[in-house]
Amino acid sequence: LGDTVIVRFANAGGGLATRSGDERVHGFELAGADRKFVWADARIEGGRVAVWSGRVPHPVAVRYAWANNPDRADLYNRERLPAAPFRTDRW
Repeated sequence: LGDTVIVRFANAGGGLATRSGDERVHGFELAGADRKFVWADARIEGGRVAVWSGRVPHPVAVRYAWANNPDRADLYNRERLPAAPFRTDRW
Protein backbone atom coordinates (compact mmCIF):
# COMPACT_ATOMS: atom_id res chain seq x y z
CA LEU A 1 0.00 0.00 0.00
CA GLY A 2 2.66 2.56 -1.06
CA ASP A 3 1.25 5.52 0.91
CA THR A 4 0.07 3.62 4.02
CA VAL A 5 1.99 1.80 6.75
CA ILE A 6 0.23 -1.13 8.42
CA VAL A 7 1.32 -1.68 12.03
CA ARG A 8 0.62 -5.06 13.64
CA PHE A 9 0.81 -5.60 17.41
CA ALA A 10 1.95 -8.97 18.77
CA ASN A 11 0.42 -8.52 22.23
CA ALA A 12 -2.85 -6.74 21.59
CA GLY A 13 -4.83 -8.92 23.98
CA GLY A 14 -8.51 -8.90 23.00
CA GLY A 15 -7.95 -6.27 20.31
CA LEU A 16 -7.12 -2.61 19.91
CA ALA A 17 -9.05 0.44 21.14
CA THR A 18 -8.63 4.14 21.84
CA ARG A 19 -9.40 6.17 24.92
CA SER A 20 -12.47 7.61 23.22
CA GLY A 21 -13.64 4.32 21.72
CA ASP A 22 -13.25 5.78 18.23
CA GLU A 23 -11.28 3.97 15.49
CA ARG A 24 -9.16 7.09 14.90
CA VAL A 25 -5.79 6.92 16.69
CA HIS A 26 -3.57 9.88 17.65
CA GLY A 27 0.16 10.04 18.30
CA PHE A 28 1.54 8.53 15.07
CA GLU A 29 4.16 10.22 12.90
CA LEU A 30 5.51 9.25 9.47
CA ALA A 31 8.67 10.12 7.56
CA GLY A 32 9.75 9.62 3.99
CA ALA A 33 13.25 9.25 2.61
CA ASP A 34 13.95 12.86 3.69
CA ARG A 35 13.74 11.68 7.34
CA LYS A 36 11.37 14.50 8.31
CA PHE A 37 8.59 13.31 10.57
CA VAL A 38 5.08 14.77 10.33
CA TRP A 39 1.91 14.00 12.27
CA ALA A 40 -0.08 11.29 10.53
CA ASP A 41 -3.63 10.03 10.37
CA ALA A 42 -4.19 6.58 11.81
CA ARG A 43 -7.14 4.22 12.15
CA ILE A 44 -7.70 0.86 13.82
CA GLU A 45 -8.51 -1.81 11.25
CA GLY A 46 -9.16 -5.08 13.00
CA GLY A 47 -6.06 -6.08 14.96
CA ARG A 48 -3.78 -3.55 13.28
CA VAL A 49 -3.40 0.18 12.69
CA ALA A 50 -3.24 1.85 9.26
CA VAL A 51 -1.09 5.02 9.25
CA TRP A 52 -0.89 7.57 6.41
CA SER A 53 -0.27 11.23 5.62
CA GLY A 54 -0.87 13.26 2.48
CA ARG A 55 2.46 14.95 3.23
CA VAL A 56 4.38 11.63 3.03
CA PRO A 57 3.46 9.81 -0.19
CA HIS A 58 6.10 7.08 0.30
CA PRO A 59 6.63 6.49 4.05
CA VAL A 60 9.76 4.67 5.19
CA ALA A 61 9.48 5.07 8.98
CA VAL A 62 6.77 5.36 11.64
CA ARG A 63 6.84 6.49 15.26
CA TYR A 64 4.18 6.28 17.95
CA ALA A 65 4.10 8.40 21.13
CA TRP A 66 7.70 9.38 20.48
CA ALA A 67 8.01 12.32 22.86
CA ASN A 68 8.93 13.07 26.47
CA ASN A 69 5.26 13.50 27.33
CA PRO A 70 3.18 11.82 24.62
CA ASP A 71 -0.15 13.52 25.42
CA ARG A 72 -1.57 12.64 21.99
CA ALA A 73 -1.06 8.90 22.52
CA ASP A 74 -4.39 7.13 22.91
CA LEU A 75 -3.90 3.55 21.70
CA TYR A 76 -4.77 0.73 24.11
CA ASN A 77 -5.66 -2.91 24.00
CA ARG A 78 -9.18 -3.98 25.04
CA GLU A 79 -7.87 -4.73 28.53
CA ARG A 80 -7.02 -0.97 28.78
CA LEU A 81 -3.23 -1.40 28.75
CA PRO A 82 -1.57 1.40 26.75
CA ALA A 83 0.58 0.73 23.71
CA ALA A 84 4.23 1.49 24.44
CA PRO A 85 6.02 4.21 22.48
CA PHE A 86 8.01 2.83 19.56
CA ARG A 87 9.88 3.75 16.41
CA THR A 88 10.86 1.80 13.31
CA ASP A 89 13.79 4.03 12.34
CA ARG A 90 17.33 4.07 13.75
CA TRP A 91 18.24 7.62 12.67
